Amino acid sequence: MPNTDDNSISRRKLLSYLTTASIATTGLLASPAKVFAGNSDFEIPPQDKNSGTKVFNIRDFGAVGDGKTLDTLALQKAIDACTNDKGGIVLVPAGVFVIGTVQLKSNVTLHIAAMGVLLGTDDGKQYYADNTIPLTGDTTLDDGNVGLIYAVGAENFSIEGTGTIDGNGARFRSPAKGVPSPAGISDEQRPYHLLFYQCKNIAVNGIFLKDCAYHSLRVVQCEYARFEGLHIHSRVIHNNDGFHFISSRYVHVSKCDVQVEDDACALFGSCQFITVSDCSFSTRWSIFRFGGGIAENITVSDCIIYDTYGCPVKMLCGRGSRFENILFSNIIMKNVTGPISIGLTTGHDGTEALADVPGIVRNISFNNIRATVVKPVTPPYAEGNDFHPAEFFSCITLDAIDDVYLENISLSDVHVTFPGGGTAEQGALRDVPQVAGEYFEMGVPPSYALYARNVKGLTLQNVRFEKTTADARPAIIFDHVEDASVNGLSVQGEKTAESVVRFIDSKFILLNAVRSLTESSVFMQVEGAACNDISMYASDISKSIKPLKFSNGASNRSVKMNI
Repeated sequence: MPNTDDNSISRRKLLSYLTTASIATTGLLASPAKVFAGNSDFEIPPQDKNSGTKVFNIRDFGAVGDGKTLDTLALQKAIDACTNDKGGIVLVPAGVFVIGTVQLKSNVTLHIAAMGVLLGTDDGKQYYADNTIPLTGDTTLDDGNVGLIYAVGAENFSIEGTGTIDGNGARFRSPAKGVPSPAGISDEQRPYHLLFYQCKNIAVNGIFLKDCAYHSLRVVQCEYARFEGLHIHSRVIHNNDGFHFISSRYVHVSKCDVQVEDDACALFGSCQFITVSDCSFSTRWSIFRFGGGIAENITVSDCIIYDTYGCPVKMLCGRGSRFENILFSNIIMKNVTGPISIGLTTGHDGTEALADVPGIVRNISFNNIRATVVKPVTPPYAEGNDFHPAEFFSCITLDAIDDVYLENISLSDVHVTFPGGGTAEQGALRDVPQVAGEYFEMGVPPSYALYARNVKGLTLQNVRFEKTTADARPAIIFDHVEDASVNGLSVQGEKTAESVVRFIDSKFILLNAVRSLTESSVFMQVEGAACNDISMYASDISKSIKPLKFSNGASNRSVKMNI
C-alpha cells in the first residue's frame, strides 16, 4: 500500500505548483503584465477578452431602417468598427435598410436577421466601382466591377442569417432600348448582389438574394468559399445570373434554390476543385455553363433542374482552354431543352493567352440522369425570347470540329424522353455545319436523341432514349467516332426514318445488349469507307425490318453481328 505519510510531491502537484509559481513570478496575474527579460522588465498592454466576439448592431451606428433613409454610411461604420476590433458580428436587425455600395472586410460576420432587409437604392449615384478589381479586356472580367456588397483581398468573412438582400433590380431595367433606366446608370455600372475579388475563407449561408440588378454572386479569383442554403430569385433583367465563378478554387455550393433568367451557375477562367450538390435550378437559359479557360476537378451531384428553356449543361471549349475531370451524377431534369451540349472548336474564345494551343475536353461523365426534354416555351418573366428553330428539335450534342476530338465521354444510367417531331428531311442531313458554339447553332440536329461528332472513347452504359411523338430522324448518330462501347442501350426507332442508328466514318465500336423498342425500317446504317471494326452482340433488333444498310463506300466487312 502507498505510504500516506510520504512527504514526496506527486507529479500532478508539482506541475500545478510550478505553473502557479511561474505565473506569479512573471507577473501575468497582474495588470498591466510584466515579463522579465534579461536585466529589464517590459509591459504587455492589456487585452480585451471579448475582442473579436462582439456584436455591432447597425442601429447603434445611426441606421434607421425605415425603407426610405439611406443607411449606407451606418452599415459601413459598423463593418469598419468590427474590423478594427479584430472581427465579430455586424447585426442587421428587423427593418428595411436602404444602402448603396458597401465594402465587407476581413474577420466580419454580417448577420441579417429574419426580418432584416438590405435594400439596394435606386439612386445610381450611390454605387461605385472598386478600381482594384480590374477590367482587363478579358471577357471574363468585363461585365463590371460594382457590387452592392463587395470585398477585395479580404479573408475569414461571412454573410449569414435568414434575412434578405434585395437588389431592387427592376429599377435598373431600361424601359426601352437606348432609354436610361430609372436608376440612371449604364449596364456596366449595375451592381451585383455580392462581389468578391481575391478573397479567401468565405461563407455565405441561409440568406435570400432577391431581384439583383446584375449577377447575384460574382466570385473572382477567390479560394475556399462555401455557399449553403441560399435562395436566389432574380428574374427582372435578361442577364440575371445566379452564381458566376471566375478563376476560383476550392468552392462548394450546397442546398441552394436558384431561379434566375440567365446562367444559373457559370464557370469561367480557371475554376478548379468545385462541388455543387443538393440544389435546385431553373432558368430561361443555361444552368451549368462552362465558357473558356481551365475547368477541372468539378462535381455536380444530387440536383434538380426544371423549367429550363436553354441548356442545363453547356460547355464550349476553344483554343487555349481545357475542360477535364468533370462529373455530373444523380440529376433530374424536368422540362428542359438541349439537355447536354459539349462543344470543342478550333476558334479562340479570348480567355487564355495560349491561343495557339488546341483546346482539350476529356474525362466528362454523366451518371444516373433522368431527363424530360420539351419544346421551348417563353416563361412569363423572360424578355427577348425569339427562339432559334433548332431549339425545338434539340438533343444531346457531343460536337468537336476540324481536327480536334472530345475524349473519354461517358453516359451511364441515363434515361431521356424527347419531344420528337423531326422530319425525314432533317434526318437526311449529312453536311452538318462545322459549328461547335451554342447547342442550337449547328442547326437542327439530324438525330433526335444523341449526335456525336469527333469523339474518341465514348461510353454508353444502360442508356434509354424515348420520344413522346413521332420523329423521322435517327435516334443516334456517330460521326467520326472512335473507340465506343455501347452496352444496354434501349432506343425507339421509326419506320419513316432512314435508320435507328447511323455510323459515319466511325470505327472500333462495340455494341452489346442493344434493344430496338419500336418498329423501324433499318436498325443500323453504316456510311463511309473509313468505317471499320463495328461489332454487335447479344442484342434484340427484331423490330427492325432490316438489321443493316451500307452506303458511301462502307463495306459489309466492317460490321460483325452475333445477335
